[in-house]
Amino acid sequence: MGTPGWIPPTETERRLCEAGARGDWEGQVAAVAGEDLYLVVPQQGQDPLPVYEDPAGGGTCIPVTTRGMLPPWHPQQLFDRVSVEELAQDWPNDKWKLAVNPGTPCAAYLPATAAHRSTWTRIRAQYGVRPGGLLTTHLGGPLHGPLAQGLACGAPIAVHHSVPWNELGTAFLDYAADAQLLHEQWSVTDPASWQQRLGQLLDAGFVPAETEAALRARDGGEEAGSGGVPELVEKYEERFRTEGLLPADGHVKSLVALDYAHAVALVRWGLGARYCAPPEAEQAVLRAGELARAAYGSWQEFSAGYALGRALAFDNGWFGTAYQEAVHLHRVLGQDPASPWVNLPFA
Repeated sequence: MGTPGWIPPTETERRLCEAGARGDWEGQVAAVAGEDLYLVVPQQGQDPLPVYEDPAGGGTCIPVTTRGMLPPWHPQQLFDRVSVEELAQDWPNDKWKLAVNPGTPCAAYLPATAAHRSTWTRIRAQYGVRPGGLLTTHLGGPLHGPLAQGLACGAPIAVHHSVPWNELGTAFLDYAADAQLLHEQWSVTDPASWQQRLGQLLDAGFVPAETEAALRARDGGEEAGSGGVPELVEKYEERFRTEGLLPADGHVKSLVALDYAHAVALVRWGLGARYCAPPEAEQAVLRAGELARAAYGSWQEFSAGYALGRALAFDNGWFGTAYQEAVHLHRVLGQDPASPWVNLPFA
């Protein structure tokens, strides 16, 4: 039986509830087989696994959480991702159960004998790893208003990683992965360096200045300055028109969408790595949304700016994987009925 009035935050929890209502334990495994599950990172001095006795589960359990049921951000409560396959391989005791979202309306208590774990692995192989490029919405996150608009500026990166676009909380990927990504891609290792990078992104400090000046001059009907708009930009714009990223007579207004999208992502990674707290994060996301609205007039213009910025940074005229990813993100966010770029006003 479901809980009256309770709405599953994502499709994963909906599938868990439906399988539980049918009494279908394999269906419950299937609901999470291709998904990341979250295991609490033990504090110093704690046992590596959060084993506990659960009356509802009927014995000793190891608890994990689905993405949509992660608790609100807390500075000391951290999570690592794990798959059912990894759990099956390292399970410590055949008599214990796997408690998925214990104590919630979408709880599942899965038996974990060797035979059951073999089934976990089989179903995982059937569903595979969750692919990138998926649009996901958290129904408990911001769906309307300025904060949602700001988070929607970071939607291309959220879709790239197949995480909900409108979360601002416990994790982007997980604690370790968020910290690693910030270190390796942005040289961020602490709150001070995080704040520095955020400021640079909000100032559009990573956009090629001469190209940006030429685009803005052209958009304002002015002389573009030395050399004008680069030939590579015009080459991409011609392809954008063919593929529907620009209207037939359209041009890209600015590249700053790439930096503003990364600013929103940096905020979410920073929350996950505990380099900032929610109040500061919200203000930064709101600021990114304000800056985006000052630079563009629609989600389509923002998307074209993001796509061109990404192509110039990572594709360099090859029309290869980076370009195709940018096109995919534009189409998903511009056409999916569930997309914030379809449902949210830009201004």
